[in-house]
Amino acid sequence: MDLNRATIIGRITQDPELRTTPTGQNVCTLSVATNRTWSDTAGNKQEKSEFHNCVLWGKLAEIAGQYLAKGRRVYIEGRIETRNWTGQDGVKRYRTEIIGTNMIMLDGVKGEGGNNFSVPTSQNMPEVPVSDDEIKVEDIPF
Repeated sequence: MDLNRATIIGRITQDPELRTTPTGQNVCTLSVATNRTWSDTAGNKQEKSEFHNCVLWGKLAEIAGQYLAKGRRVYIEGRIETRNWTGQDGVKRYRTEIIGTNMIMLDGVKGEGGNNFSVPTSQNMPEVPVSDDEIKVEDIPF
């Protein structure tokens, strides 16, 4: 049995982009930064950031587009997918993304002041499972 599971907690690097596919499906793209700190062999503190491209579909995309904003902390769980396409210049390009199936806003919603770090209630963040059959490669508008 195989397992393709990604779980990240980080900060959104820019406001999420919510779009609708030609077939009417909502899709939201966002970038999440995660940081790692460690001490090297000389005892110096080191830090590295990773940037993760995330794609959310359906109701989850709507919620992300409505409530998330740059700088907010978010938990995203999903699977890793790499897609490829040929650019207008004829060069083959690749993009690895986390296709989110679960999301939790960790510090409130946009428009709220401060960082209260409370887990949202079902009033502003219902749990929305996304089934694999909702996502079709041909529906990706980018």
